[in-house]
Amino acid sequence: MRWHDLAVIGGGLAGVATAYFAARAGADVVLLERRDLNLGASGSNAGSIHAQIPFDPYREMGEGWARHFSETIPLFRASIARWRTLEAELGGSLGVAIKGGVMAAGTEADLRALERKVEIERAAGLPVEMWDRETLRARAPFLSDTLLGAAWCAEEGKADPFRAVPLIARRAVEAGLDVRRNAPVAAVEQVAGGWRVAGPWGAVHARKVVNAAGADAAHVAALAGVRLPIEGHLIQVAVTEKRAEELPFLLYFTGARLTLKQAAEGGYLIGGGWPARAGPLPMVDQTSMIRNLAVAQAMLPSLAGAQVVRAWAATVNGTADWRPILGEVPGRPGFFLNLFPWMGFTAAPAVSEAIAALALGQTPQVDLSPFAWPGEGA
Repeated sequence: MRWHDLAVIGGGLAGVATAYFAARAGADVVLLERRDLNLGASGSNAGSIHAQIPFDPYREMGEGWARHFSETIPLFRASIARWRTLEAELGGSLGVAIKGGVMAAGTEADLRALERKVEIERAAGLPVEMWDRETLRARAPFLSDTLLGAAWCAEEGKADPFRAVPLIARRAVEAGLDVRRNAPVAAVEQVAGGWRVAGPWGAVHARKVVNAAGADAAHVAALAGVRLPIEGHLIQVAVTEKRAEELPFLLYFTGARLTLKQAAEGGYLIGGGWPARAGPLPMVDQTSMIRNLAVAQAMLPSLAGAQVVRAWAATVNGTADWRPILGEVPGRPGFFLNLFPWMGFTAAPAVSEAIAALALGQTPQVDLSPFAWPGEGA
């Protein structure tokens, strides 16, 4: 019977990157994906690379939440640094463009709240500037003149979600990764020497297991006797026709959910977490689409008349406090979690490299201990 060093469950960016880093380190790795690679949130998000604390949960949960969440900032910064080096390492394009992010405020109350959030971010080591109205108009004259100011972070940007997983998976396979597609997991059992992971396709044995199953992670964890406070959320993204280059940075708005950026080809990617509809597969919700497009056009008036050429919906994993759940599960030796809610696309490179190191008994370059799963009821 063959024993793998590591079994990774989940074929999104977190799972594929974990498998890549482990295989590159010389481990015998098998990856199990219930459908095909990159079909979930990793291939369906808007490709934003974040560093700033998101405004919506900050508004809802307050400054105490923001200080607690700011522990993720070193992970974001480490991962953004990793995004910058991955293309050269992999020998191909991931569409990485780190040209900064602007979080714009439309009211005095939001501007004051944004200033307090920036203080928390700076205390966590993130270089963020506050722009007053005049500075914002001077640096971004194409934005709405109703905006009163903004926070600027030079470390934010974008990458291409359609390129990342395929290229990383290709290099992982070249390093020896065994990819099992159409391999839904129905059993995760601790056995002598490690773990047995099984489904209708058969079974594999591995000394260590990483649960990187995204929105399906709670189900996978439950198979191993672990109950996680993580669930799936339906969101959607739209893309416009190609336009002349105008918006160089990632744009947020404090007044409503929005991420807006312009791809190198000219189309605008419009997202921000607006809810999609449930169905046999996630479905685009027209009401959310109209509201999301209205917010985008209000921020960038030149979008008026732009045609939406496609839109799609996906399920992302989320936790109530927005914090990731990372590392080895107490009481389940050899069972690891790589679960980063909401902004996992940004965090995947550095976090997955660290999870791979932990699973192989090595010391990771970033500290994941603040995000360890404390156990049910903690």
